Amino acid sequence: MTYHDTPLRTVGVVLAGGAGTRVGLDIPKQLLKIAGKPILEHAVAAMDAAPEIDEVIVVMHPDFLDEAKEIVSSGPYRKVSQVLAGGAIRSDTTRIAIDALGRDECNVLLHDAVRPLVSARTIRETVNALRTYQAVDVAFPSADTIIAVDDGVISEIPPRHRLWRGQTPQGFRLSVIRKAYELAGQDPDFHATDDCGVVLKYLPEVPIKVVDGSEDNIKVTHPVDVFIADKLFQLTSTSVPQPRSRADYAEHLRGRTLVVFGGSYGIGRSVVDIARGCGADVFSFSRSENGCHIENGDDVAGALATAYENTGRVDYVVITAGLLARGNLAENDEAVIQKMIEVNYVAPVMIARLALPYLQRSRGQLLMYTSSSYTRGRAGYSIYSSTKAAVVNLTQALAEEWGTLGVRVNCINPERTGTPMRTKAFGEEPPDSLLDADAVALTSLDVLISGLTGQVVDVRRLDPAEPAGLRPVAEAARLARSLAEKGRETAP
Repeated sequence: MTYHDTPLRTVGVVLAGGAGTRVGLDIPKQLLKIAGKPILEHAVAAMDAAPEIDEVIVVMHPDFLDEAKEIVSSGPYRKVSQVLAGGAIRSDTTRIAIDALGRDECNVLLHDAVRPLVSARTIRETVNALRTYQAVDVAFPSADTIIAVDDGVISEIPPRHRLWRGQTPQGFRLSVIRKAYELAGQDPDFHATDDCGVVLKYLPEVPIKVVDGSEDNIKVTHPVDVFIADKLFQLTSTSVPQPRSRADYAEHLRGRTLVVFGGSYGIGRSVVDIARGCGADVFSFSRSENGCHIENGDDVAGALATAYENTGRVDYVVITAGLLARGNLAENDEAVIQKMIEVNYVAPVMIARLALPYLQRSRGQLLMYTSSSYTRGRAGYSIYSSTKAAVVNLTQALAEEWGTLGVRVNCINPERTGTPMRTKAFGEEPPDSLLDADAVALTSLDVLISGLTGQVVDVRRLDPAEPAGLRPVAEAARLARSLAEKGRETAP
């Protein structure tokens, strides 16, 4: 082991050469979309964003090289220097990457493209370990008992405490991984599923340091993994906007135009006031406020045109309007059912269609709202919960459709929130059991000024110590109320 006082240049290699047949689709799994982006892009973005990485190389399945190049060229990826065609098997793809790195010594991190949730912490600790070690693996202790099976019968049960699940990235000195593969090339029986295994077999004198991985750093291999990874993006701090200061909001919102449908009360009113307090040009439309029926296409078109004519742009369109009438389906009046469907689902569809030309010009964002009931239909308000589930599906679909147009689409999923609509439906409830509407509105602005798309962002009443990426709700509420008060003072 040799400690290097001066860190070597570090190259992150994203290995995307596999065909991914186990997910059962016609395209490689690395091109499947999760959280609004191809899996490959999430891996590239993680490497490109890591300050410890100096250069990024992508090695892609040769049949889909153009798609990989398009992903890289259309994104803000400054460090990607090459997009290369991969080999027939994993080891061939690694060899191609090694050859592309040249002869100058450097650190190299080899990362599976189908691990889209690799964390900044994992990358940092892997690179730091390469200051001392020449080979580094990332692994996570197995929670399951692992059995060895021969001919369908257990032959051994190794002690679980010694068994870890290997992940990526795997880090190496370039000279070490090159030498290991040169020796492997002389072995007619060579076969490997990972690169640390090559070093372990052919350079056994080289110690391989293990860095703690993460339960979230899953490998997308089977169809169910796509859904698991998508949900993990919603739950982890990689997908949730980080807390911002008052100055941050002003910097991002000043001079921007917000159009809020449903801004007369509740979360919508808070979004209007806070954004206005941060210097945004805000236009609020609702039936009670100015006679705008959001289920009426002419009203919506007129609202958007008004905002554009006054400011010359529409950056964000926010749809907070909703209608909740309780009662079992068989007991509800047909007119009430029809109205809920129109307001909660037909209106967002229509607003999205009409807003697209404006948002395409500004490369802006559409923000919608769902309910925690979207994950499971609720007796007593089946129409409301099912329309909110439809909004989630609409969010994810539009994020994919509009991604190439530069338009982002996201959805906020708040827990029970203290709004007039909820009070009307459920009566008075203990205030400490409900989210503050201002806190939900502040998270909404976090999402608007983030780079997210295709996300359903949960807003929960958090323990202040919970490391979920959101500020404690009490802190959010205080800042939100302060910004909202300024907004009300400056309202036209």
